[in-house]
Amino acid sequence: MSITQEPKVKSFETRLFINGKFTEASDGGKFDLTSPATGEKFVQVSEASEADTDAAVAAAKAAFPAWSALSPKARGVYFKKLATLIRESHDELAELEALSMGRPVSEYIESSMAANSLDHYAEAGFQALGTSSLNTPGFVNMTLRQPYGVVAAIIPWNVPVMFLVNKAAPALMAGNTVVVKSSEKAPLTSAKIATLIEKVGFPPGVINILSGHGHISGKVLSHHMDVRVLSFTGSGRTGRIITAAAAKSNLKNVILELGGKTPAVIFEDANIEKAVEQTKHSVQWNSGQVCMANSRIYVQESIAPKFIELFKQSFSQIKSGDPLLKSTNHGPQADKIQYEQIQSYIEEAKKVGKMALGSEPSEHTTGYFVQPTVFLETPEDTRPMKEEIFGPVVHINTFKTEEEVVAKANDTEYGLYAAVYTKDVSRALRMAKKLEAGRVGVNCTSPTGALDMPFGGYKASGIGREGYTVSIDHYLETKSVLISVDEF
Repeated sequence: MSITQEPKVKSFETRLFINGKFTEASDGGKFDLTSPATGEKFVQVSEASEADTDAAVAAAKAAFPAWSALSPKARGVYFKKLATLIRESHDELAELEALSMGRPVSEYIESSMAANSLDHYAEAGFQALGTSSLNTPGFVNMTLRQPYGVVAAIIPWNVPVMFLVNKAAPALMAGNTVVVKSSEKAPLTSAKIATLIEKVGFPPGVINILSGHGHISGKVLSHHMDVRVLSFTGSGRTGRIITAAAAKSNLKNVILELGGKTPAVIFEDANIEKAVEQTKHSVQWNSGQVCMANSRIYVQESIAPKFIELFKQSFSQIKSGDPLLKSTNHGPQADKIQYEQIQSYIEEAKKVGKMALGSEPSEHTTGYFVQPTVFLETPEDTRPMKEEIFGPVVHINTFKTEEEVVAKANDTEYGLYAAVYTKDVSRALRMAKKLEAGRVGVNCTSPTGALDMPFGGYKASGIGREGYTVSIDHYLETKSVLISVDEF
């Protein structure tokens, strides 16, 4: 099968957005963007240099006093305008994502999610309140919540528009200014958002958007003495590098949302059909390129044959192909690096486990397509069971007892999401308490979420929590003010 659909988008913004203006990289640097559906290079994007990154931070620092002096209501006006423009740009954003990292346009929802977040934060600024106390005789004491200054956000490539907004919006509403670095795998939608920011009329320097690789602009942001907070979503390896850089520079606050190896536990009293469809969707959505995808499924022995057969039937019924076609619901992996990494895990799993689905050759003659793949009986101590694969590959193993499956589910350095399917309420709550994960779904699994619930990981899956009710707190310092009151 070949890729034939012509994109409607014919031109791309590929420059850096610094201090309210678009500019080429100061040293002329560029990097190629390759279509994961065809394997062909189709555009060059500006590579932010160290000087460009410094300039973006300087612009943000200069814009901070005036922006932080605005009321939350005044800041919210910009947010609402940007939300409207993002909704109007849905089709273009969907195509740009399909072109750069293979996300099928048929499943693109991140524009709505991002716009909804902007609408929320536009009204949320007045929640940033301090406290007061009369508990010290002769004093009226209080705390003030104040913005840090410059915030850096380093976002991933799998759902970039959502991450850009979900990191930048709370930081901005708290009164900070922001420098965003997009991923070199998917920079086009971030650059498009920059054009909308310019159209809205945000004051220059309040939001700066850079494209480039982590070892250049990401490294500068991690070490920069004028960056006071850094929020990162991505791999554990990079998260550790960022944390070390923060410690070696100015001890900037670091918020990390890292990898996952989500277990889904299916007990014999579960609704099997529901469990099959939801766990299949979790690991197939976005071609498995999701940090909370349930890549490990544990099924109680008595129902395992039925579950596995239904899962294989459902998982194999995808429509793989050109991500620009509305009929496609399964696109390619983001790039050659991702594709080869997934293939290496598959080859290793073949040696230790039993492949039950996925041995068929790809129907596609171009691009980085991986067939939905299922392994059975993979030993728990092997690399494919321990490490994040980040593709449409799932391991289904069996268990006998609750105690046994809790031990297996928790035997990983990750703890981002976990799921349990059972009709026994007591067992569900026991499992929710025992599973070592920042989010536990009961009779549901990832990507199911709740906007008013914190999201983040246990163990090596991250530091801190994000979400509507908690994100603004990350971007506010707390200052205690002690006021001695004269006695009459």
